[in-house]
Amino acid sequence: MVDTLRKVGIAGTGHYVPERIVPNKWFEDTLDTTDEWIFDRTGMRERRFAEKGQPCSDLCIKAGKKALDDAGMKPEELQLIIVATVTPDHLLPATIAFVQDGLGAINAGGWDVNNACTGWLSALMSAQGMIAAGIIDNAMVIGAEVLSSMMNFKDRGSAILFGDGAGATILKADHPRGQILCSSSGMDGRQWKAISRQAGGSKQPVTHEDLETGDHLMALHGNDVFKFAVAKFRDLIREQVATLGIGLDDIGLIVPHQVNLRIIQSALKKLDFDMDRIFVNLQKYSNTSAASIPIAFDEARAEGRVKEGELISFIAFGAGLGWGQAVIRW
Repeated sequence: MVDTLRKVGIAGTGHYVPERIVPNKWFEDTLDTTDEWIFDRTGMRERRFAEKGQPCSDLCIKAGKKALDDAGMKPEELQLIIVATVTPDHLLPATIAFVQDGLGAINAGGWDVNNACTGWLSALMSAQGMIAAGIIDNAMVIGAEVLSSMMNFKDRGSAILFGDGAGATILKADHPRGQILCSSSGMDGRQWKAISRQAGGSKQPVTHEDLETGDHLMALHGNDVFKFAVAKFRDLIREQVATLGIGLDDIGLIVPHQVNLRIIQSALKKLDFDMDRIFVNLQKYSNTSAASIPIAFDEARAEGRVKEGELISFIAFGAGLGWGQAVIRW
């Protein structure tokens, strides 16, 4: 432990998406939809699906190796790994067991976080707190999903929205780049039914009836989620501005959860914020839940969208209904 909290920065990033590309047209044979209809309502053109038998941990390991290379670290230097996912390899043990082994991170402890679209930010805050307090000096935070394994492909309202992928981020104590300036999270559990997968846990173990009704698959109430997400997006940006005592113009780039282009555009209408300062890649990957922000941030860096000295905003919201935010200075 340390007497004063240490600053925590981002030392490396990396991401991985499966090779299989699934365009909107893929759904036209089984659902009452078209490429144009999907794109008009979501901004999505395609997504990636893992191959049959490709587990979440495989995506995590591939993204994690890239993040280690970017940070110039060896796996055995890692002290903590947190995997944020709602699609673990198994219910027991945690997916981090397979990730730790696959990376060769023999000195790292860790755990999984089940918080859906807000999961990566939740994991980021957990790791930040431990590093700031002096408990550890570094951590790898991964957001990863194989949502194709739990999607209801008979439901047009949800099947078209999601994809698979993983993004990894390495945090270090007193690292000068990517220092986390503020963060917060929240939850309104009263609205849990808006996005859920009801069968498969201790409350409702999967039965033959569940397999017939589809309760073992993800269900989504789109209108409820849309209204919540638009309002929460604006609230979180305003919270960041108020917390840091800055103006909207001081934010160089917003990297939001890649939920739906309409949601992002609707939120910005009342914020007077230029879309040119929003990083969007959902047209390629659709909604990858916990993986969406770390994938997008890594791509934003690769494309030169993350500028030295700028403030970068992260915004997430999703199942729970939960939300989270963080601001870093790059």
